[in-house]
Amino acid sequence: MKIFEEIESEVQSYARSFPRVFNRAQGEFLYDEDGTEYIDFLAGAGTLNYGHNNPAFKEKLLEYIHADGITHGLDLHTRAKGTFLEAFNEKILKPRSMEYVMQFTGPTGTNAVEAALKLARSVTGRENVISFTNGFHGVSLGSLATTGNSHHRGAAGVTLSGSSRMPYDGYLGEDIDTTAYLDKVLSDSSSGVDLPAAVIVETVQGEGGINAASVEWLRNLESVCRKHNLLLIVDDIQAGCGRTGTFFSFEEAGITPDIITLSKSLGGYGLPFAVVLIRPELDQWKPGEHNGTFRGNNFAFVTATAAIDEYWSDDNFARSVRAKGDYVAKRLNQIVEKYGEGNFTSCGRGMFRGINCVNGDIAGKITSAAFKKGLIIETSGADDQVVKFLCPLVISEASLKRGIDIVEQAIAEVCAGEDSIPETVDYFDEDYQIEAGDESEREVMQRAS
Repeated sequence: MKIFEEIESEVQSYARSFPRVFNRAQGEFLYDEDGTEYIDFLAGAGTLNYGHNNPAFKEKLLEYIHADGITHGLDLHTRAKGTFLEAFNEKILKPRSMEYVMQFTGPTGTNAVEAALKLARSVTGRENVISFTNGFHGVSLGSLATTGNSHHRGAAGVTLSGSSRMPYDGYLGEDIDTTAYLDKVLSDSSSGVDLPAAVIVETVQGEGGINAASVEWLRNLESVCRKHNLLLIVDDIQAGCGRTGTFFSFEEAGITPDIITLSKSLGGYGLPFAVVLIRPELDQWKPGEHNGTFRGNNFAFVTATAAIDEYWSDDNFARSVRAKGDYVAKRLNQIVEKYGEGNFTSCGRGMFRGINCVNGDIAGKITSAAFKKGLIIETSGADDQVVKFLCPLVISEASLKRGIDIVEQAIAEVCAGEDSIPETVDYFDEDYQIEAGDESEREVMQRAS
């Protein structure tokens, strides 16, 4: 550990929570230098939906490297890029009746957000962008202006402008539709909010505390955007690529964003990769207006194509994710009821879940205790008050159950000072069926994993 203490910047964060030297990973497991195994409920902050070193992707990548495939190609046409575009168009866009063009940005999510904001402003001729309380869109300056967290905003060193904050779904209470407030503000010329170019939103706020917008709220938000001629940008960087049970997190709501940002698990293997999906009529970029040396990662093209072919050629994988999401929700609700004393709540959607523990001190103690028992899990929210479940979507039934058992044990110890975990029930019973078919949850999960 000495070299990290001597050379690495103080800006490091995850390493403080999990102070080990890791050197191997497979599926849902991480291993440190001593060979200790950890179940990974962090998954690269949502980058490893398909697990570590997925064998189906690894072989394709090794074949490509051994064949001297293009590593770096700027925005030149390459076979790897063309194959990815064809797979994405045929297996993701067309089955959903979606028509978008794809822009390859720099390889991080914040770069995709920057591009989306720039394009929206350029197309509309307006500057202001509506963003939401507790939203997180990145830490480069344009993205940071739309991010709510004061810890990140405070590091900017300059005034952040160009965005007006509005209350997210549920921010003012369950009975208040905050899109009605947004509509009122935009309809009133004396509200002090300039007519925006766009609205940017996460359907589930990952860093903001696993706040999940309702289907109705998302539909109302789209209606407000259409009424006032605003572009709707959905930041699907963490919630997308299957995390909520469908490839795009907004599919259940049936909305049609004007612009979509994707990154994190899009590359499949953990390789840096980010894109912006743009309605064709909005693709008004001039050549090179938004560029970057590493726009379009050919290695990631290969693994992203493999991910689409392996998991998105039919509905089996999505069904397994929904089944696991139901299981996680059921377990978390029971844990909250048993240990929360009316204070804890569960939150999220699909396999994007959390336990709100009221304050960051309690949540931190829980994740720390879980780490000592072999589970890597982080916190999120304005005060790090939410224990955030972000395991790989391909996790086995046994590991998923074991990981949640560890969290339950950690909660029992922190809240009650007990060292022993109560017996947990195996909720994977054959009576628990998926509505979409006749297979049991267990069968669907095992086959997809």
